[in-house]
Amino acid sequence: MSSATPHRLPLAGVLRLGRPSDIWFKPALSVVAAVAPANLTLLALGRLDLAMYTMAGSLCALYGHNRPYAARARTLAWVVLGMVGGLAVALLAAALTTNAVVLVTVGAVLAAAQKAVCDATRIGPPGNVVLTFISSASLFVPQTPGQVPGHLGLALAAGAWAWLVGMAPGLLRPHGPERRATAQALDAAAAYAGTRGTGDGHARTRAATAAAIHAAWQSLLAPGARPDRTRRALEQLLVRAEVALAAPADTDPARLRRWARELRGTGRIPRVEPPREAADELLGVAAERALPRRPARLRLAPFAPIAARTALGCALAGYAALALGVGRPYWALVTAASLYQANVTLTWSRGVQRVVGNLVGVLAFAALAPLAHLHPAALVLCSLALNFGAEALIGRNYWLGSVCVTPMALLVTEFARTQDPAELITDRVADTLVGALAGFVAAVAVTNRRAGDRLDHALTAAERARESAARLLAEPRPAPHALESARRALAAALVDLRATADAAAGEWWQRALPEERVVLTEQSGHRTLAATVRRQGLVPHNQDQDRDRDHDPDHDPDRNPDQAPERDRHRNRDRDRDPGRTTEDIRP
Repeated sequence: MSSATPHRLPLAGVLRLGRPSDIWFKPALSVVAAVAPANLTLLALGRLDLAMYTMAGSLCALYGHNRPYAARARTLAWVVLGMVGGLAVALLAAALTTNAVVLVTVGAVLAAAQKAVCDATRIGPPGNVVLTFISSASLFVPQTPGQVPGHLGLALAAGAWAWLVGMAPGLLRPHGPERRATAQALDAAAAYAGTRGTGDGHARTRAATAAAIHAAWQSLLAPGARPDRTRRALEQLLVRAEVALAAPADTDPARLRRWARELRGTGRIPRVEPPREAADELLGVAAERALPRRPARLRLAPFAPIAARTALGCALAGYAALALGVGRPYWALVTAASLYQANVTLTWSRGVQRVVGNLVGVLAFAALAPLAHLHPAALVLCSLALNFGAEALIGRNYWLGSVCVTPMALLVTEFARTQDPAELITDRVADTLVGALAGFVAAVAVTNRRAGDRLDHALTAAERARESAARLLAEPRPAPHALESARRALAAALVDLRATADAAAGEWWQRALPEERVVLTEQSGHRTLAATVRRQGLVPHNQDQDRDRDHDPDHDPDRNPDQAPERDRHRNRDRDRDPGRTTEDIRP
């Protein structure tokens, strides 16, 4: 059955400010540290006209702040290569033709490719928008083939510096990202425990907790991460978050929040009693690292409708801007590219945020322009301040960050030469409205009927994972590693199911969704997940010991590694005394 009635377009809450991110200052400071040396050097040399190329590399410092440092090193390297690759295509196109229609078409294709790759790889914020901004703006910069290698060299050099900036905090706090991810999981688990598993909104809170725990496991077990005492201690805390997810009524939320606060600090990691069964090194490792990596084609295929929307919307926006005689069609193209989210409803919300932020931003530019025009140094300093403000504010709401992004983008166009502020403001407002309208029209026109198919696949995967775990629970003594792998696979399947269901719910023009089946699958899946936690003996048999171990240095394995064998002997003895569980414990 098809749904011919579109969803309602929400306005309530679209502009509401949220809480800032725990690490809002990290990308804000990183981008300033990456951009400032290049811009100040060009200022001293009197070559601010080259700032566009160094900025391409410097803005790579915005990426990867939520990733462990081993994974961040690879992520930043790929971002720099992707940024320089897109810049190379744009500069070559600009050098070979001045036909605006051709340049807009190239920009639309690049934007679609950047969107698909960023979504498929889950690169995280700021996603494809920065890449598209650089490549689209470069398309309309006068260029000769002989200048291209030098300009790419500037971008690579700035990108190498941005890589160093992104990796530098690891020298002082090498496990910072893992600690933050575990703290977020503990806070989410505390929120769910506060509902006792039955309060208002408990289902949504449960899904958020499962997602936070899954993200924390991915952080702890990221490729390249080497097992050490710190990660083992974080795994034990993460197991406690899973226990809270399984038995919220028996969990103390205050203790979870206290552990989370301690993890966000600089002190040592709280120590908790290890589980009675399953060796520490088996906690989640087998399942996470044994999963085969899907081919790139299969990972990109689900994002084909979003890529098609991006290509069509960016092309329409650019062509419309040209038809209206706007001098900078790439602004309309970037506006369209920035809209596309997981579904049409979220795309609409982002469009409202973009338009409001840009309109307020041009007013901010009008106020800043006289100051920036006093001296090139003032122009550079204003740009740096806006870079910081954009990253500091965008986590609270996209429109608030856009208030700083808009004047920054306008000031960047003046690095080469001073321009008329009134003309810049007029062009920016026109491009914003054209880009937002064309982008949303493309989102509605290009249907994503695969969203329903993806939901069916996610439901099937979750049901199979639940059945697999239930079969192991029915065995008298399942292998510990097999049960742990089944638990981790089921948790991942439930997280994916909720994300897929949320994305599909906001799509238009598709068949009716199996909402009741989704609810039942989630309920049965979380019951089975809770049963596996109980069956594994992950619920501590003496929770009061945790209060003592938190502050007793004699129980710190980092300080007393000789205690580990004794601890393992006690755990093995407990397992021998209690080899099985009752029927009530293993009911899926």
